[in-house]
Amino acid sequence: MAASVTDRFLRYVVIDTQSDAASPTQPSTEKQKKLGRLLVEELLEIGVSDAHLDEHGYVYATIPANTPKNNVPVICFCAHMDTAPDFSGTNVKPQIVRNYRGGDIRLPGDPSQVIRVADNPVLNDLIGHDIVTSDGTTLLGADDKAGVAEIMAAAEFLIKNPDIKHGTIRILFTTDEEIGRGVDKVDLKKLGADFGYTMDGETAGTIEDETFSADALEIAIKGVAIHPGFAYGKMENAIRIAGAIIDRLPKDMAPETTKDRVGFIHPTGVSGVMEKANLSLIIRDFTEDGLKHKEALLENITKEVMKDYPGSSYTFTLKEQYRNMKVVLDRHPEIVEYAIEAIRRAGIEPERGSIRGGTDGSRLSFMGLPCPNIFAGGHAFHSPLEFVSSQDMEKAVKTIVELAKLWEERA
Repeated sequence: MAASVTDRFLRYVVIDTQSDAASPTQPSTEKQKKLGRLLVEELLEIGVSDAHLDEHGYVYATIPANTPKNNVPVICFCAHMDTAPDFSGTNVKPQIVRNYRGGDIRLPGDPSQVIRVADNPVLNDLIGHDIVTSDGTTLLGADDKAGVAEIMAAAEFLIKNPDIKHGTIRILFTTDEEIGRGVDKVDLKKLGADFGYTMDGETAGTIEDETFSADALEIAIKGVAIHPGFAYGKMENAIRIAGAIIDRLPKDMAPETTKDRVGFIHPTGVSGVMEKANLSLIIRDFTEDGLKHKEALLENITKEVMKDYPGSSYTFTLKEQYRNMKVVLDRHPEIVEYAIEAIRRAGIEPERGSIRGGTDGSRLSFMGLPCPNIFAGGHAFHSPLEFVSSQDMEKAVKTIVELAKLWEERA
């Protein structure tokens, strides 16, 4: 399995699939379909006869049941094809550190980029593994092409080993997850699954049944513009207003100063001229109350700043992004419990975790498809220091296979 999943992964990461939040289309970039078409071609080659790419760039496919039992639930395995806009995904050059012996890993394309053990202590658990990195000039794309490769490798393994009994398995590869639109156009009726698992987690052995709840906020500021030579007592510069709001954000409520179950307020973009400015922020918390508290705090900060600019005005536009999937998954505990057992059967000690972020599973859970998140093995996502272990990807493949077996056994 290791060679198969790694070979697939190396094939997929060189295809640029970055999504683009500024694009109104779905998928946001046509290049995501290039990977989708390749996946359909490979699925057809291994015998998944209904594999196809829809107009939104999603890949749907089915591994038919091969069990005489007629009460085995239909499971969906899901991963996203796009990579984050945070760092370039163009011209990815994957590198393999074979039989890793420990120590920092300096990346050859940009020697200033170093994957340090001090920053990534998980490397101490990967001695002897084959570690895949980028060359330091781009993302690697393990988020989430590791998950894509694992589902593909598991699909091939199950088809080639018909003695392993399982129910119907649905495969879903999505677009635009990184910009919060991953399941906007998913047809759940067409998917026809009872529940799912996203393969989009981090450390081997982790099963995550909780995510942040998330909102996006846009603050549009209208200032007072006038020629700077005649501005005394009259100008109200919208850029300065936006800067004042940012400056007053609590320093202990930022992504870089919070961890574990503490949420944050995070400015993600600012643009403007003297007359008008726009400030984009994301709000994250594990509870709905925490989310609302942060949004109220932000509006109070804005109101306080605006008192110094009586001729100016602002508007708040709040958009719900996703909610903590634990609310849904707690009503279906066996979905997570079976995943824990499958991870154990794959030879790893399982660990439950919470995601300081979201997955397609967050939205799918509230759309009616309960969907926890299983490890894919990648680390340092959204950066040129991203890396993944071939052996951990193999364990993820085994976990998928064991899950398919478990649901059939216990039906």
